[in-house]
Amino acid sequence: MIELTAALCDLESVSGNEAAIADAVEAQLRACAHLTVIRDGDAVIASTSLGRDRRVVIAGHLDTVPVNDNLPTRRDVRDGVDVLVGRGTVDMKGGVAVQLALAVELEAPKVDVTWVFYDNEEVSGDLNGLARIARTRPDLLQADFAVLCEPTNAQVEGGCNGSARVILTYRGIRAHSARPWMGKNAIHAAAGAIVTLSGWDADEIEVDGLVYRESLNAVGISGGIAGNVIPDEAAIVVNYRFAPNRSGAEAVESLREWFPDAELVVDDLADGARPGLDAPIAQEFLAAVGGEPKPKYGWTDVARFSALGIPAVNYGPGDPSLAHMDDEHVPVEQIEACLVGLRAWLTA
Repeated sequence: MIELTAALCDLESVSGNEAAIADAVEAQLRACAHLTVIRDGDAVIASTSLGRDRRVVIAGHLDTVPVNDNLPTRRDVRDGVDVLVGRGTVDMKGGVAVQLALAVELEAPKVDVTWVFYDNEEVSGDLNGLARIARTRPDLLQADFAVLCEPTNAQVEGGCNGSARVILTYRGIRAHSARPWMGKNAIHAAAGAIVTLSGWDADEIEVDGLVYRESLNAVGISGGIAGNVIPDEAAIVVNYRFAPNRSGAEAVESLREWFPDAELVVDDLADGARPGLDAPIAQEFLAAVGGEPKPKYGWTDVARFSALGIPAVNYGPGDPSLAHMDDEHVPVEQIEACLVGLRAWLTA
């Protein structure tokens, strides 16, 4: 497994440059008589057609963020743990290696399986390969349950928080800074928003048995014209990560209530995903892979499955806090653990 992971990582595939790795994955899958393979751009979809009464999707993205002198991969030992170091080891070619190995190996799983390897996850959502497939070929993603092999330290993380990014704009009147009473300072007008943000208490909300922690933060601020001018405009960019028990529209409405004096423009909005762990097939999955499920605080593509009415979880090797770091590295034992866990679930 470690050799396969290293080989996939060493095939550089920064977003928009996935053709070579997609070609390699497609070639491996087309050599398997038990799979029907479809190429969609630089996404590859392989599926069994065994007539089982249930189908699952197991998905992962082929692209990475840009390389920064961290390829080819190399082995190392960190705190006594055998690791593979290099771009993509965590996010998320360790998970892709598990997918590819099992897709080739499992000729007769207990459920029908659709294996999805997609492009352009690390860039703008309008380029996302999974979103493209959901939009143009939703039939390829129909399933009773889905697993996204994003890094979770080889533990199950259910659903995900939603995300809203808004721009709060405050208006004023320009004046000379020696005569501020002639104008209105827009930056001062924004002070109330900073007070609200710094004093905001994070809510912890239980959804389907998992407790999601919300967050509200300023992630950008701008304003000012010159050193002797009272500014007539100031803006604060706010990111709200909200629990999956509410919709994006409800989250935006809360933001409008919290910042009533601002001109609020929605810059980005993505619904979260409920964990859906109460479904029988999800319970079987949890029993097979072991451990206690945890909530996913960040937004992931499980939300795209949720939008299709498919319960989904995150489960893959690697510490997500190391994703995109120059020193990205994954424990070899976690890759093996995910391989064993998914195999047990699909064959038990």
